[in-house]
Amino acid sequence: MKPKVIVVDDKLALAETLVDGLIDQQCDAVAFESAIAALEAVKTGDIDVVVTDLRMPEMDGLALLDAIRAAAPQTQVIVMTAYGAVDSAVEAIRKGAYHYLTKPFKVDELVIFVRRAIAERALRREAATLRKRVGAHGDLVVHSAAMQRVLGIVERIATANVPVLITGETGTGKGALARAIHDASSRAARPFITINCAALPEQLLESELFGHVKGAFTGATHDHPGLFVAADGGTLLLDELAEMPIALQPKLLRVLEAGAVRPVGATRERSVDVRVIAATHRKPRQAVASGALREDLLYRLDVLPIDVPPLRDRRDDIPPLVEHFLADALARHPEARARRFARTAMRRLLDHVWPGNVRELAHVVERGVLLASNDEISPDDLGLDAAPASAMQFTGDVVSMNEIQRGYARWALDRFGGHKTRTAERLDIDAKTLNRWLADD
Repeated sequence: MKPKVIVVDDKLALAETLVDGLIDQQCDAVAFESAIAALEAVKTGDIDVVVTDLRMPEMDGLALLDAIRAAAPQTQVIVMTAYGAVDSAVEAIRKGAYHYLTKPFKVDELVIFVRRAIAERALRREAATLRKRVGAHGDLVVHSAAMQRVLGIVERIATANVPVLITGETGTGKGALARAIHDASSRAARPFITINCAALPEQLLESELFGHVKGAFTGATHDHPGLFVAADGGTLLLDELAEMPIALQPKLLRVLEAGAVRPVGATRERSVDVRVIAATHRKPRQAVASGALREDLLYRLDVLPIDVPPLRDRRDDIPPLVEHFLADALARHPEARARRFARTAMRRLLDHVWPGNVRELAHVVERGVLLASNDEISPDDLGLDAAPASAMQFTGDVVSMNEIQRGYARWALDRFGGHKTRTAERLDIDAKTLNRWLADD
């Protein structure tokens, strides 16, 4: 089926010229000189893309964009603007337009962005279908193309009865993604159980995972089936897998290969049917190289890998996440005066680097709700840097590269709250190199 495109410009001849070019590229395109008439066409037909001028009588391009977003949110909008009106085009992007083109432009350039917009619309439809299947997961926002691709992968692999390895920085929503995979699978009616492998000492973690029999060790006063048995028929999320004690990893590998678990102190195994999803904030290959993760275990788990992008790489997700967290915070704090974010506060949120990702954003939104003195949350209520972080100002004397390197490493460590492992991973260096840079400081 040919994609449906509407071109709107009060100069009808220009709109018709663009339509002719789109038709030559196998689009079902129609020209309108009235934004009101174009909006009616959008409401009555399944339009893929609207290409609109910004300055028009009756209804300008920004008003048309708002109306399309309300009436047909899946329809993509590309705006056309004169050179001197780029600020208005940027405002259109903030309101949800897919792209803007500065006049004059070639039809071939328009065709490229129309095709890209149609591809993103297809991704959004796929993501919407998945959201209906997996239910509402607040941290799982799919507005950005990056997260739409992630959820597209989820939809394709959800029904496959094989392990999944989810990687991504702390706070990106790996747990919510694991839950979405479970909810979209044939195991959805069975248990979904999570355990943090970094939260328990070795003996207790072994007992929690594999169970124990009465008398297996001091304090074992009764049989304990363990989480593999509790998750039988369902899904077990092993969060922070790379922090699991190395001595336990062969036993986990045995369970994955044999589909059976033997409790601590027992002589017999018990068959279990569990889909394992593992998650880690560390880069798996680096964890293997450092000796924290067995390579054979990685091979066994890394069947279907998913990497969750950090929030700074999917800033389109920030406004809808803010809306979700704002509603959630207001529900928990009905006495709060805040009702919305000031535009300057939203700009601050969009500019922040978010080392703590979605989790940090949730906390900042709640802080703003609690501290706001009126119905608008201001930048001062957020407790964030006043401007996008800048490691160094290039003023004064010229310094050596070694000095720049040391200063940047110290700044990066501070941005990640003193967490050396996360800092080294973000700088794409090993821990020894980071320690050497810091020692020279």
